[in-house]
Amino acid sequence: MSTMLSNINNNNGNSHTYSNEGVNGSSSDSSGNRPLYQNERIGNENENQQLSQSSQRQATPQQHQDQSSNYIARPTFGLVDFVLQRTLGTGTFGRVFLTKFKHTEHYYAMKVLKKSEIVRLKQTEHVNSERFILSQVTHPFIVNLYCTFQNDKNLYMLLEYVIGGELFSHLRRAGRFTNDMTRFYSAEIVLALEYLHDNEIIYRDLKPENLLLDSRGHIKIADFGFAKKLEDRTWTLCGTPEYLAPEIIQSKGHGKAVDWWALGILIFEMLAGYPPFFADSPFGIYEKILVGKIQFPPHFDSHAKDLIKRFLTADRTKRLGNLRGGSEDVKRHKWFRGVDWQGLYDKQIQAPIIPPYQHPGDTSNFERYPEPTEETNSPIGLTGDPHRHLFADF
Repeated sequence: MSTMLSNINNNNGNSHTYSNEGVNGSSSDSSGNRPLYQNERIGNENENQQLSQSSQRQATPQQHQDQSSNYIARPTFGLVDFVLQRTLGTGTFGRVFLTKFKHTEHYYAMKVLKKSEIVRLKQTEHVNSERFILSQVTHPFIVNLYCTFQNDKNLYMLLEYVIGGELFSHLRRAGRFTNDMTRFYSAEIVLALEYLHDNEIIYRDLKPENLLLDSRGHIKIADFGFAKKLEDRTWTLCGTPEYLAPEIIQSKGHGKAVDWWALGILIFEMLAGYPPFFADSPFGIYEKILVGKIQFPPHFDSHAKDLIKRFLTADRTKRLGNLRGGSEDVKRHKWFRGVDWQGLYDKQIQAPIIPPYQHPGDTSNFERYPEPTEETNSPIGLTGDPHRHLFADF
């Protein structure tokens, strides 16, 4: 849940340790080999989703809720109604806290961003874009934004608390994922990307650190700091080096195709335990990406290899997902054959990893961070803020 703090993220605080050695396993109670096909369903509703919806109903009048999303434009509560607890993730200009709403005892994640650092690092547009996009979208595999606040020093984004932690942590613990586990997570991501692209939104920062697991082990895509509502193409150099498509590196202008490239990198990393292109420096990584040579470990499924190759096609006009059939071409690929897409969307498919937790505010699936010494949720101020006009919609 780390905050994106510069146009190129070098994974500070979440350093990758790449190795060709891995194990086929997980921290799941299940075998990790359960396929996501039509007869593999379970009937319970998502507990974490119920928690969020319940707290929203109790915390705010129903008439304040936007019917097209979970976002509340003018909440009847403020920062003083929340208690910030422990840190869930950190970044250059902010951190994410577990927070509890005083009146209902429900838990959320509060993203706290320092205005002065956002402005200094020229990230104003990205932060405003993140708020706008998350306020508009609703999807089972995308984290919910409920409302935003600001005071003289900080911006605050009240988000759904996704209790299972980062997929990154589960992947590092397992070493690598099995073919079936990787297909499960990839299929949920395909549905989320399909939804975003249908709404003319590119995500641009797909990686294990930005994928959370809910209480039943389903994906929640978080951190929309690089997401953008797209009219045609964009030229901003942003993302994480190992996941950048060639057209981003070469400043050719890019669009939705970069998300399908990133999914190819992610599938490789889940199956291998390391990404296909890595080096000691970002420029070394860029060189390898542009050369495009991929060395597949011998245990890779043949259909998985074919899918990855089709995603990691330098010519974006020939890249799977960016062809005339769009996301349907991806869903029809042989690696996804037999997937029950509707059952997956409805979260009726058993997830391969069920995150352990003892209570709704359990943070054991997140790393520990030193806590800040300064006050981060002081009452909203109205004076002494030279940046308020830059974040008028918060």
